[in-house]
Amino acid sequence: MDREFNLSNAATRPAHNEVVAGRWTDGEAGAVSVEEGIAKTLNLKLGDSLRFDIGGVPTDARITSLRKVDWGSMRANFFVMYPVATLADVPATYMASFRAPEMAGFDNRLVRAFPNITSVDMSSTINQVQRVLDQVIRAVEFLFGFALLAGLIVLFAAVTATREERAREFAIMRAVGARASLLRQVQRAELAGVGLLAGFLASTVAVGVGWALAHYVFEFEWTATPLVPLLGSLAGALLALAAGWWGLRDVLRRPVVETLRRAAE
Repeated sequence: MDREFNLSNAATRPAHNEVVAGRWTDGEAGAVSVEEGIAKTLNLKLGDSLRFDIGGVPTDARITSLRKVDWGSMRANFFVMYPVATLADVPATYMASFRAPEMAGFDNRLVRAFPNITSVDMSSTINQVQRVLDQVIRAVEFLFGFALLAGLIVLFAAVTATREERAREFAIMRAVGARASLLRQVQRAELAGVGLLAGFLASTVAVGVGWALAHYVFEFEWTATPLVPLLGSLAGALLALAAGWWGLRDVLRRPVVETLRRAAE
């Protein structure tokens, strides 16, 4: 394969790198530790031998461990690491990170003072990524609000369409002795049950879609929380109660005789 790798060496395993296969042995010569993602992409496994051309110097090593690396941690991470303190007879570049003071022209003065330093300002990159994420979040929130509004309109329309039928049923029940308070509780229980079921199904499907996108599209870990279905169910119940109350607020206040007379006509 003809491509570049980020190689490094360390006497001890970096604390933010977790070994997921094999074993990292400090000071083991002729061994390398490979990041699990690139190992899966290149079909590498424990025990495979790799040869690297480091600045014209060929180096052979055997894979003894696979590491899990969080590439979004803003730490110094590498695809391949040698578990030794030094690599003899190979060129090296040293890398470090620091918080630069908020001072105009600091980077220019730093490079003029140390011409062999390559300074990379990550703040502009992070700000750009944050702006893109903010735009994506606003777009998703707009779609969520639009879908929520559409759902409320559909629910209100469904409740309104059955209002006369509900009024007739409630009037018959009241005529045979049912109290208005009992019918009001039944109405609230029905609306709350429908809202709970709708909110639970919607939040569960949303979690499933989020997991699928994270796993198959963006290829990063997805951590679901049980609070999402719970909060979705509660929100669905409250919204269903609100929409149902608005659409059926005068049903139980109608006189029984008037409702039955309308049904007879």
